[in-house]
Amino acid sequence: MLTKHEQILQYIEKLEIGHKISVRQIARDLNVSDGTAYRAIKDAEAQGLVHTIERVGTVRVEKKQRSDIERLTYAEVVNIVDGTVLGGKAGLHKTLNRFVIGAMKLEAMMRYIEPGNLLIVGNRDNVHRIALENGAAVLITGGFDATDNVKKLANELELPVISSSYDSFTVASMINRAIYDRLIKKEILMVEDVLPKNHQPTYLHQNDTIARFHQFVRETAHSRYPVVDDHERVVGMVTAKDVMGYESNEPIERAMTKNPIMVTPKTSLASAAHEMVWEGIELLPVVNDHRKLIGVISRQDVIKSLQYMQKQPQIGETIQELSFRGFQEIDKAGQTMFRGRITPQMTDALGRLSTGVCTTLITETAMRMLRRQRRGDLAIQNFTLYFLKPIQIDTAVEIYPRILDLGRKQAKMDVEMLIDQHVVAKALVTAYTMER
Repeated sequence: MLTKHEQILQYIEKLEIGHKISVRQIARDLNVSDGTAYRAIKDAEAQGLVHTIERVGTVRVEKKQRSDIERLTYAEVVNIVDGTVLGGKAGLHKTLNRFVIGAMKLEAMMRYIEPGNLLIVGNRDNVHRIALENGAAVLITGGFDATDNVKKLANELELPVISSSYDSFTVASMINRAIYDRLIKKEILMVEDVLPKNHQPTYLHQNDTIARFHQFVRETAHSRYPVVDDHERVVGMVTAKDVMGYESNEPIERAMTKNPIMVTPKTSLASAAHEMVWEGIELLPVVNDHRKLIGVISRQDVIKSLQYMQKQPQIGETIQELSFRGFQEIDKAGQTMFRGRITPQMTDALGRLSTGVCTTLITETAMRMLRRQRRGDLAIQNFTLYFLKPIQIDTAVEIYPRILDLGRKQAKMDVEMLIDQHVVAKALVTAYTMER
């Protein structure tokens, strides 16, 4: 039996792409309260089923696959550039392939205008019309309006014409930044990335007997299963160790571990790995927002995926990578150290190295040192930082990492930051490894 919330989500998913919805309309069509409809629409937006645009409304859009995450819809562009939709609202759900800056003569510009493009241009009415006729949407910079003929054509072709008060350079930078941020997100693996599609997990009901568990072990060669109630909500986990000492006719409910750790498809793989290592878990149930079982992931699945991702070429750069970009690794008298300079971007309002960047530099140094000592994935467990002296802008610094203790699953490090042979910052770092 579906809840009202699930019924609304199912209804939204079946709507045509580009269909406009509202709280009142959903409440009226499905006979639910405005509050229930509002919460479901917000959930649909979080899932990527709809997109809300200021002064336009909420529109059903095509859900992006993670492989297409670097692409933007015209609706998203409107929000990014604080734009106003002048015409072609019916095409806001469409995805743009690339954007073209129209800072050239019309003849030269036409070589770059193709269907699915977004032309960024100023107050040039004839260019707006020709771009639409060639299948491209238009973004007018400088806050200018479009002619009535252009707006009419945009509505007929279902190609958006958007106006933004920013100049062309700023608009292009904002769109580039949005795409770049998405590329970084794309690199962060989620549980949904390793969850087999259309895979039905093997599970037990809480009223099943221990004999049923042993039957599953013989059939599947696995020894761990999630346990669900009558509504398929996860209520426990059961393993071969749990059922030891129980009679074959006793219910699983007596032997299972209640209130197990669970993850959702949007949980990061790093978080799932941390839970597995920290709690000594080999299998995690994957549930939806209503705790209904949709799959399982094993520790081996998680570690394999994280190791595979580390071998892939990087597309975007995180703050951590950008901060460490100017540092060089140097072997000084048999000791590894990293040397670099404090740039303006690393400082706080007083021109000193900010605490956050200092933490990032020391963390990256420690992790690079540890990766040489062993294979496997590493994560910071504890970090204690001491600022001994202020570190000024444009100062050359040296960072010395030193391993204090290296165990099978844990490592402790002492990291010092020096200026002219004087210690200015010091940290004690503890990291743990995630091994197969």
